[in-house]
Amino acid sequence: MRTVVFTPAARAELMDAQDWYENEIPGLGRRFGSAVAATVERIASNPLHFPLVYKQIRRALLRRFPYALFFLHELDDSLTVLACFHGSRDPMRWQRRSM
Repeated sequence: MRTVVFTPAARAELMDAQDWYENEIPGLGRRFGSAVAATVERIASNPLHFPLVYKQIRRALLRRFPYALFFLHELDDSLTVLACFHGSRDPMRWQRRSM
C-alpha cells in the first residue's frame, strides 16, 4: 500500500469541510470523514485508475459528497493530496498549488 500524505492546505480544507457538515447535521461530518478515508484507500491501491486533470495531478471523486481529492503520484510511489475541494469552487485555487 502506498503512503498518502496531505499537504497542510489539503488537511485544512478537509477539516473545514468536515466541521461544516458536522455543524449542519450531527454525524454527517463523521460520514464525510469516512468517505474521505475510503477515497484515500482507493487512490492508495490504484492511483493510475484516476484521471489526470491538470499537468500531473489526478482527481478522485468522493462518493456521496460533492468533493474531490486532487493528488500527485510522486516518483517514490507515494501520493500527495494537494486539495480536498468542493466541486463548485474555482479550480484555479488548487491549480496554483502545483506550480
